Amino acid sequence: MEFYNLTAIVRNTRLEAVEQRLQEANVRGITVTKAKGYGEYKNFFASDWMISHARLEVFTSRAEEVADLIVEAAHTAKRGDGIVAIAPIRKVIRIRDRCELGAGES
Repeated sequence: MEFYNLTAIVRNTRLEAVEQRLQEANVRGITVTKAKGYGEYKNFFASDWMISHARLEVFTSRAEEVADLIVEAAHTAKRGDGIVAIAPIRKVIRIRDRCELGAGES
């Protein structure tokens, strides 16, 4: 079974919709942290160019499906909507029982 790490940067205002969509799709866990940065869009007239966003990480075997759900829920068609990156993971170990995760455990 192949696992992937999805990292998504989304608008804070879209975070609740993304979380709800992932819960409806039975995604078993996500990590959310505050992020601050700038990308394609930056406000040169602001004293601080940095924009606050939410950063989500999901370890899953359903990478394409989960990425599509995040994009659908976070999309506003405006600059600054964010990004989703998918990276392969060599191994996932659940610390609680020192068990390597396998099929059906995303």
